[in-house]
Amino acid sequence: MSEEQRRQLDAQLWGIANLLRGKVDPDDYRDYILGFIFYKYLSEKQHLYADELLKGESVTDFELVKDQETLDAIQEESLISIGYFLKPEELFSSITKRGNSNSYILDDLQSVLNHIEQSTSGTESEDDFNALFEDLDLNSTKLGRTPNARNEIIVNILTYLDEIDFRLDEVESDVIGDAYEYLIAKFASGAGKSAGEFYTPQQVSKILSKIITTGKTKLKSVYDPTCGSGSLLLRVAREVEVGEFYGQELNRTTFNLARMNMILHDVHYRDFDIRQEDTLEDPQHLDKRFEGIVANPPFSLNWKSDANPLYASDERFSQYGRLAPKSKADFAFVQHMVYQLADNGTMACVLPHGVLFRGSSEEVIRKYLIKDLNYLDAVIGLPSNIFFGTGIPTCILVLKKCREQDEDIIFIDASGDDHFIKVGKQNELRDEDVELLVNTYRNRESIDKYSSVVTLQEIAENDYNLNIPRYVDTFEEEKDVDLEEVSGEIQSLEKDLSETNQIIQSFCKELNISTPF
Repeated sequence: MSEEQRRQLDAQLWGIANLLRGKVDPDDYRDYILGFIFYKYLSEKQHLYADELLKGESVTDFELVKDQETLDAIQEESLISIGYFLKPEELFSSITKRGNSNSYILDDLQSVLNHIEQSTSGTESEDDFNALFEDLDLNSTKLGRTPNARNEIIVNILTYLDEIDFRLDEVESDVIGDAYEYLIAKFASGAGKSAGEFYTPQQVSKILSKIITTGKTKLKSVYDPTCGSGSLLLRVAREVEVGEFYGQELNRTTFNLARMNMILHDVHYRDFDIRQEDTLEDPQHLDKRFEGIVANPPFSLNWKSDANPLYASDERFSQYGRLAPKSKADFAFVQHMVYQLADNGTMACVLPHGVLFRGSSEEVIRKYLIKDLNYLDAVIGLPSNIFFGTGIPTCILVLKKCREQDEDIIFIDASGDDHFIKVGKQNELRDEDVELLVNTYRNRESIDKYSSVVTLQEIAENDYNLNIPRYVDTFEEEKDVDLEEVSGEIQSLEKDLSETNQIIQSFCKELNISTPF
């Protein structure tokens, strides 16, 4: 698929939003649009897979199969291979046809969505499909006050989608997934403060992914403890081959979105494990160690460090001597990730700038990470206002348990005006900005007014304060002022002013009025 065709597909899918604007609140129609795209994807994938199984049979089109024995055989193979099953009459196109014949389809459609989940009961894929469509409330009055009004809107959406050919048999496996990511980004750009709950800007994802894959062609596993829609995890797979994806997400709707996103990117259900719980309070993968970790945790989140005495003895936190403050869980997430990082692994996470210099318990944790563990590999400053929903400046911390250069830390200041552009209300990193940042990290270069490789001794002398301006001097000296030249300019202006005053005086005299000076 060409770039132009990709853009056309993006525009077509985003066009569904126009069907709902003014009828459904933007915060609500995201779930319907993404959910129905996912249903269409599952439908087309089921149809293609079943047709492949039917090659050589008397009936080769899955939609026309009536024989129950054949359907049972297809269901058995589908559950093993693609992880779910849809009957011919449950396919997206079949439901849409019924809707276009002026039939009321909401009950049938709800049954189909329920059956997709139920078809996986007792199978390996059950956890990945369980309650996946729970946010699609077809009886919600947000869609319309009456059942018929709701039915009309849903039929319009399905009809619009049915006219878009996903061409799953022709295109690369990530095309539909990329289009889905495009929609998630579009929704994030208009979601205000809540956008940070489910989306990390693409260029930031690219930086994190390139950093943790430096020097590698394959990662056994990658983990995101606050995975949102899963975009960060999936971005890593663009850089290297990834064996298994692991993630945890607290928000139920976003958790469902992450699972859909994995499947739409053709990640097999056996190769991802996304869980829904509070990562700090109820970690779901604590027995595992990951070769790559990426994260964009919620900034300065409140957590129950003061209310739960067990945290003090929790292996993730106990060795540091102090817990992250209850009003700022930033370092709690860092400690959690360090605990789950494999000895040969790299982690990169986005945090608010305050973690670099705040005192009290955060200073103790920061010092332990550097002095006692020597895990901190890089500190990277990002521009302000590049995340949806917040304008605060942020940084990236890179940590490794086995560092190649263990006598220094590289500091990069990518926050300067030359290293981003303004797009609408947001600041945005360009490809060249990302490339410079990543190459500077990989080469550990000291670049004037941009980066500096700093010894651990110097950091100790600064009491383990990591504020980037202490190490990267971005001060621009003002040009010398030629006082003789300035004096000459003033004299010239005085002369011009005197001549102008004389002209004004002559005009006033002719008009027989007093001069204004």
